[in-house]
Amino acid sequence: MSFTMNLYYTGEGDNAKKFAQEMEERGIADQIRQQPGNLKYEYFQPLDDPHTILLIDTWESQEALDADHDSPMMAELAKLREKYNLHMHAERFIPEKLPDKDNKFLRK
Repeated sequence: MSFTMNLYYTGEGDNAKKFAQEMEERGIADQIRQQPGNLKYEYFQPLDDPHTILLIDTWESQEALDADHDSPMMAELAKLREKYNLHMHAERFIPEKLPDKDNKFLRK
């Protein structure tokens, strides 16, 4: 079963944004997107928090994420987190079908 991780990277000034930019520029983010089982890997910035970057990271299975965690890219990612002195917290979500009563509020 697939699941989504919301990872919040927070640092001083614009360090979180610089981290995400370097992840993209160095191709580390694209390498993670190429990992078997990765369904989504996208960075966002909350409008009310310029010191935080949100990563939405979706995987087909825990095994796919575990394999990613064992990859060389994770060592590079860890070095960048240290470089920018970032702190993190995470949330995990399992998708479920929306009830019909909720779907009526979606504009398609």
